[in-house]
Amino acid sequence: MSTLRSRFLTHLTNDEIEDYLRRSSVILVPVGVTEMHGGFPVDCETVISEAFALRIAQVTDTLALSGLNFFYAGATATGRGTIQVSIRQGIDYLGAVARDLRRQGFTKQVYLSMHAPAHLTIGPMLRDLCDETDTTAIQLDPFKYLGGKCRDLLADAGPEWFHDITVGAYQIMGRLEDVPLTDAHARPVPQSHAHLEELFSLSWPSESAGYHCLEKSDHMPTPAILTDAERALRAQRGAALINQLVDRIDMPHLLAKMDELEAYNRTVRERYPHAPGA
Repeated sequence: MSTLRSRFLTHLTNDEIEDYLRRSSVILVPVGVTEMHGGFPVDCETVISEAFALRIAQVTDTLALSGLNFFYAGATATGRGTIQVSIRQGIDYLGAVARDLRRQGFTKQVYLSMHAPAHLTIGPMLRDLCDETDTTAIQLDPFKYLGGKCRDLLADAGPEWFHDITVGAYQIMGRLEDVPLTDAHARPVPQSHAHLEELFSLSWPSESAGYHCLEKSDHMPTPAILTDAERALRAQRGAALINQLVDRIDMPHLLAKMDELEAYNRTVRERYPHAPGA
């Protein structure tokens, strides 16, 4: 393994980044959001995404970006702490970042997010990127992955696994004390739009219909955390679960499959010079 001082590109010097690019072209890109989230800080889903990226980078000896905090939030735009960026604006911005990463030599790019609507931004950007350049890029959607290969881990973790992961992510990022001690949002109430669930279930909730939260409690109740000891226990459980999930994802295997994808796409471009990306 290398001796990089940090796994986050923005924490390194230019010399260190250029040294890395001499041996690897992989970059992990966690895509975050800033939105109301009960009793958690508004950047919590950015922090979760970055924590996953950090753990994956440590396992695979790769680099990750950080600071991609402002993208399409969704129905939470009624919260004054939410920063809402349109899907189209997010696609354009993330695409500009992606293309410049490619220019600098990051030819293999992995996009991930623990914000459910992020796929609306990442997916279209990724397909355009691959049609317009020779970048080998994939989207790792933890929600889709967790609901498939990791159901047993989540079942063992209990019904509050997502909240534990959230607190664990703050610990991994060295920010545990940013999680407030509060029970202000610990009482679940029926969502104001529950009567519209039939419409929302037609597709992914973030893209099945246009709507916003009427009540701040619609997104979402968060657990009562009243003592440092409770917070530390949740952080311990959550960080352990993140580590288990990263092991289950088996990113070294997926990076090897990306090499196969790169070779496959090269063959397509050679056979069909008129194809996108050729």
